[in-house]
Amino acid sequence: MDKVQAGILGLCVGDALGVPAEFRSRKALIAEPIVEMIGYGSHGQPPGTWSDDSSLTFCLMESIIECKGINLFNIADKFTIWLWRGHWAPHGEVFDVGIATRKAIERINDEFIRPDLAGGKDEFSNGNGSLMRILPLAFYVRNEPLQSRVVTVSQVSSITHRHSISIVACVIYVEIAIHLIHGMTIEDSIKRAYASITELNVFNECADQFNRMFSTEFSSLSMNDIQSSGYVVHTLEASLWCILNTNSYSKAVLQAVNLGDDTDTTAAVTGGIAGIIYGLEQIPQNWINQISKLAEIVSLCTNFEKVSE
Repeated sequence: MDKVQAGILGLCVGDALGVPAEFRSRKALIAEPIVEMIGYGSHGQPPGTWSDDSSLTFCLMESIIECKGINLFNIADKFTIWLWRGHWAPHGEVFDVGIATRKAIERINDEFIRPDLAGGKDEFSNGNGSLMRILPLAFYVRNEPLQSRVVTVSQVSSITHRHSISIVACVIYVEIAIHLIHGMTIEDSIKRAYASITELNVFNECADQFNRMFSTEFSSLSMNDIQSSGYVVHTLEASLWCILNTNSYSKAVLQAVNLGDDTDTTAAVTGGIAGIIYGLEQIPQNWINQISKLAEIVSLCTNFEKVSE
């Protein structure tokens, strides 16, 4: 399945494009936009360096490969050795980690709490830290019944983010990705995702947070109406808006980066979907070639594809 590599490398390339610009304002990026893969900048990292977004995505994939399925304890172990030992860090050392993610990993290890109960559940624990790493589940659960897919996505999100808003964002993203994998357009995939979440009454409590992205006017919103903070709803909205308002992989991810603020995650979430839509051949080869640990990532994708068939 070429779409595995397209989606995962699409995510990683978007992430790496955004790393040097993280925290820069939209105003600054409008004046001096990112147009190529560059290095250093916000985190002082060389070109092709990806962040925790890709690292935790790779950890999830590796766990599914090793366990031939979802094992929350194993996933949590992978996250732990990433945080403390630099496992699946681009250069062997973690340089960026979200507060909620760090706290959840510390709870698992210090309090011996069950992994799916570790994530923060209050309304202020709705950063994009589970959305940014959830894409592999679209490939793994794509042929399961809806209710089963939702349970799996909810459990994996809850390792670090357990509030219903974070979980619903992950469900929407995975559902959109699944329908794209099955060959639907982005517009129809969004409609089908909406049908899925409205079918699940358990999420009614936070449905109003997501209504705007499903409205017919959403794609026509101006850039000024789109926020690109670390709030999970902002990230999902910004990513879908970038895809709906561009016509290529490179345009979509550069649009995401140049929205400013949480540039790496917005571009990673955008890049995962854009990779599936446009295919591996449409991701600029010179960007791919600069990605750290490229051969290891490609091997991971190949092995992950085997357990996702």
